[in-house]
Amino acid sequence: MRVNQQRLRSDIESNAEFGAVPTDEGRGRTVLTGSEADRRAREFFCERLRDAGLSITIDEVGNIVGRWEPESADPDAAPVATGSHLDSVPEGGIFDGPLGVYAGLESVRAMQDAGVEPVRPVEVVNFTEEEGQRFGGGLIGSAVAVGELGVAEALDIEDADGIPLGDALADIGYRGDGRVDAADWNAWIELHIEQSERLEDAAVPAGVVTSIVGLSRCAVEITGEADHAGSTLMDDRSDALAAASEFVLDVERATNERGEVSETAVGTVGKLEVSPNAPNVIAGKVDLTVDVRDVAYDSIEYVIDEAEASLDRIEAERPVETALSHPWDRKPVEMSERCRAALHDAGGDADLETLDLHSGAGHDTMHVAAVTDAALLFAPSRNGISHNPREWTDWADCADATRVLAGALADLATE
Repeated sequence: MRVNQQRLRSDIESNAEFGAVPTDEGRGRTVLTGSEADRRAREFFCERLRDAGLSITIDEVGNIVGRWEPESADPDAAPVATGSHLDSVPEGGIFDGPLGVYAGLESVRAMQDAGVEPVRPVEVVNFTEEEGQRFGGGLIGSAVAVGELGVAEALDIEDADGIPLGDALADIGYRGDGRVDAADWNAWIELHIEQSERLEDAAVPAGVVTSIVGLSRCAVEITGEADHAGSTLMDDRSDALAAASEFVLDVERATNERGEVSETAVGTVGKLEVSPNAPNVIAGKVDLTVDVRDVAYDSIEYVIDEAEASLDRIEAERPVETALSHPWDRKPVEMSERCRAALHDAGGDADLETLDLHSGAGHDTMHVAAVTDAALLFAPSRNGISHNPREWTDWADCADATRVLAGALADLATE
């Protein structure tokens, strides 16, 4: 099968105009769920689906599904599905999400051009609110599609202004009916930019993900006492920020220790809120987050246990109080051997090398894998940059990864 690189590029560049932001370098866009930019991106996607002869359904949380059902396909057979998302982070890049959506569509067009006669329908999906920049914590559309999140619960999620997701979708005309059920799919494959440098360093055009890392996120409170920076002697201080500094280093130390066992273990304290946050006041309280990820869940457990032990020690040694909650915990997700084999075989058929690697970021696929055979395919990212206008994947690399995707989808849809 031949992928039309120019057609794929045209779709992605056209999509990049929706929510485009000025930038000194690269191409940026801001597409928040329920925004005017989101409406325009969805409308263009639906136009391109219709142009390719796909029928369209939109579920109640705004998930869009384009369905290719040629005469060769049994309409009652479980479909093979692919796709990603069209929303972005503020001032994000043009490939994160849209590459997977439009590579899925281009794969269908390549199959049509090659005269492939699938026995199963093929569906191309745009999931709602993957990034979680306006509503909730992200992956909302796929969470609903696998039954992890109820439709009513999702629609009631409010943004910072108190606007529910359901109202925002209705305002742009994309609150549909029913619910996409990913459990009905025979298989799912998502193409995404790598967001790392492994493929670029290896000069390999496509990466087949073996597993998606588990992720635990903790919320930590360290409470001391705010006081005057000049008149409070050092021995009399209950400095929450100084205590937090020890904790941050303990998390780093514990993760480095675990890295001797599993090189993919990472731990991050990336957000701190210091109160009262004044230059002449001792910090009275610090709220921070801990983000721990690895393909081995026992690594995550080790770092979290060490974080709790750190807080116990800090309380014993300093006049502060601490608390840790654990609101988010996801175990690592293994990818389907059947789908991975289809991707490797498709790479071989296209004379394109493929590389096994893990994913350090979560994607909609981590949800879908809970209910059907699923795989994640990576295209190279220049310098590993993403969520940034300088995010870039060469057009040839986009086309090569799409060739692998198309071949795998064709194999799965005709088996």
